[in-house]
Amino acid sequence: MDSAYWYRILGYTMEFFYVLSVVFFILGMKWMSHPSTARKGNFTAALGMCLAMVATIFSEGMGNYGWIASGLMVGTGVGWWLSAKVKMTEMPQMVSLLNGFGGAAAMLIVVAEAIGLADGGVLLDLNAERNNGMAGGYVNSIAKIPEIFYHSLLMLNLVAGAVSFTGSMIAMGKLQGFVPGGSVRWPAQRFTNNGLLLLMLLGMIVYFQSGHWQFAIILGLCLAGLLFGVLFVMPIGGADMPVVISLLNSITGLTSALTGIIFDNQTMVMGGVLVGASGLLLTILMCKAMNRSLGAVLLGAFQSGGVTASDRAIDTTIRETSLNDAAVLMAYARRVAIIPGYGLAVAQAQHAVHELELLLESRGVEVIYGIHPVAGRMPGHMNVLLAESDVSYDKLLEMERINPEFPKIDVVLVIGANDVVNPAAERDPASPIYGMPILQVDRAAAVLVVKRSMNAGYAGIENELFYDPKTRMLFGDAKGVLQKLNSALKEV
Repeated sequence: MDSAYWYRILGYTMEFFYVLSVVFFILGMKWMSHPSTARKGNFTAALGMCLAMVATIFSEGMGNYGWIASGLMVGTGVGWWLSAKVKMTEMPQMVSLLNGFGGAAAMLIVVAEAIGLADGGVLLDLNAERNNGMAGGYVNSIAKIPEIFYHSLLMLNLVAGAVSFTGSMIAMGKLQGFVPGGSVRWPAQRFTNNGLLLLMLLGMIVYFQSGHWQFAIILGLCLAGLLFGVLFVMPIGGADMPVVISLLNSITGLTSALTGIIFDNQTMVMGGVLVGASGLLLTILMCKAMNRSLGAVLLGAFQSGGVTASDRAIDTTIRETSLNDAAVLMAYARRVAIIPGYGLAVAQAQHAVHELELLLESRGVEVIYGIHPVAGRMPGHMNVLLAESDVSYDKLLEMERINPEFPKIDVVLVIGANDVVNPAAERDPASPIYGMPILQVDRAAAVLVVKRSMNAGYAGIENELFYDPKTRMLFGDAKGVLQKLNSALKEV
């Protein structure tokens, strides 16, 4: 048998690997939808990516294996180190960082492709008579894609990748605290952003007639996309970061799909479509959960200049309670609901709250958890956090399920949540969050709130729940308060 035969066998094998990797991606996403199968889903999706990488490395025409091996070793080492080092509280930042890397990869692929296509400074000549007598011809090595379409995809991928990269980096900076977390605005902000979008569109149009300036336009579009990513995310406040992260994730999925079309790689197309579609769907669902349009989120409509929602008169009396009184109240309750928020994640108190759950259940108290769709700093943040401490998934009730139960609950324990339990969203038309669906904890018989201080939440407005006559405050770090509360509960 000649070498051509074995090359054909190798090609068929790699194509099979590609198909198998897509199957693993789909199965992985399905299994990651439930905590009991999430670990298996994560491993399956990772295995699919490994198969796709192997198939790509051994594809016909590949070379520079030394550089490929070096990149794999460095990337694997850094990824392993980051995943082992990252804390659960920093997981949103990690997601933003990795998403940004995906955008940067798409951007650099286009720049590298443009360098490879450069011939005398002209990347595309629409007046050239090439294959089949068509102006512009086909890109023969890319599955007969018309050359105009091919270059259009290059520019779209370049801009989307650049926006995703810098946008994700700014989002990560807001979450980490080294970029201002609130809405950063400037005069003529909308004019600046829209003007930059128009400039990039004009650049794409000019590209096709620019001759020797085409490569310079590619670099200009790259810089404009990087700048737009910064200007796009800076006005968005920290309360909206879960929506922004899922939207940027969708954009990165788009870049992957476009790259797959450019290089005739079905796995990249399918993987990108899965990521892009799921990210967009999640963005829509989270906007619905806040009763706001995506446009309102992108314009930073949650931000307010003061610390109060409106001038409406409310009783601002703070009522504190002791740990012993709180322990007695919970010990003799029939039903207790726990509402986790970002403060729980910051304090790393998920294990202490699970211990509290077990102590209450040992006394015959029914314990459930209320989960708001945008609690935390990324989609599903609270679910992941509680799953880490082995809280049963069956006890995690979404907002639609738990809200009807609050009138039948004796005690609600709010830990680090703020805007998602603020009654102003239902009572105060002047509030910036008015109309946002919330967890209606004020309908329960008694409310305990664990909070570091009386500072406003990420939306920058006061929480009326804290002044409700049935609310009692427990000030301090969530982990320390819960550990002391557990000790007091054991003495009841």
